[in-house]
Amino acid sequence: MPQDDPRESVHKRAPTMDGVPNVTRADAAAAVRNPLAFIAARWTPHPRTVQRAALAPLVMSVIIVVTGGAVRLTGSGLGCPTWPKCTDDSLTTTTEMGFHGIIEFGNRMLTYVLCAAVGWAIIAARSQKPYRRSLTLLGWAQFWVVMSNAVLGGVVVLVGLNPYTVAAHFVATTALLTLATLMWQRTREGDAAPRPLVGTSVRQLVWVMVVVSALLVVVGTVVTGAGPHAGDSSDVPRMPVDWETITKAHAVLAWIVVTLTFALWFVLKAVDAPKGPLARTRDLFLVLLAQGTVGYIQYFTDLPEVLVGLHMFGSCVMWIAVLRVLLALRERSFEHSDVPVPTPTEPFAGTTS
Repeated sequence: MPQDDPRESVHKRAPTMDGVPNVTRADAAAAVRNPLAFIAARWTPHPRTVQRAALAPLVMSVIIVVTGGAVRLTGSGLGCPTWPKCTDDSLTTTTEMGFHGIIEFGNRMLTYVLCAAVGWAIIAARSQKPYRRSLTLLGWAQFWVVMSNAVLGGVVVLVGLNPYTVAAHFVATTALLTLATLMWQRTREGDAAPRPLVGTSVRQLVWVMVVVSALLVVVGTVVTGAGPHAGDSSDVPRMPVDWETITKAHAVLAWIVVTLTFALWFVLKAVDAPKGPLARTRDLFLVLLAQGTVGYIQYFTDLPEVLVGLHMFGSCVMWIAVLRVLLALRERSFEHSDVPVPTPTEPFAGTTS
């Protein structure tokens, strides 16, 4: 019996790809009217997908702090001398503006990447089944902080890098870090009522540490505002405080945070606390040691730009570590909660819609 030509069987094989469903006018109208609800009705992300979506704004927030520091440390703060355009006649940087224009405009463009990361977190949170309103609200809170901080960044340029507006710009970014850290944590736990893992006195100690850490960050912005890195080679005003004095105050606050962290670790060991708070406290202590080492080296080496930038990065990591200690003091179980529990047997990025 003659054999069929295999090339003919390829041509005769039935198509395996399903046709793309048509989008009706009603679907298009629904998508325009409420795009988030439209996506949520057709897509259910895996819990790990939601976790990673929530992590994206946190990572981008740290990156934009580092790049913002690069703008300052390279003297590119007025590389684009106006806002929202880069110049009066151009939306983007021009060749005449050189290196400084590229640095400043590049940092502005990263704001759009941050917006995309926040948007992705909102979409993933809104699409999770069942719907968790708290997650979506945290995502939208980040969006409005990003928008307001973008406007504040424009004000910084328009007022010629006034140090008080620069400090406010950094504090607003710290608020964004706070919201992003909280949302990331909430994606990894249920919606049951929080259950304390330690006693009241321990929680009070941690809150004191959080307040002093926040004061440390704020005083750090004053150190920057009074220091030599003004952000531009022009005559940029500085904060009218003695830089040596405010730097020493900043160091004292840092030592207080280190002492409180050390004391917290011993207290947690004494009360036989769960591993979570102990691990987060250990992480914070290591971050503080690294940050303090960089701080002292930069102080005694006349503030080299690389170390100042590394110290800014460390400030973000330190604040995130402080918040993680605070959030580790309680747990929200998945019991009596509609939030799906991630299991190792589920596909990593699959959908259940």
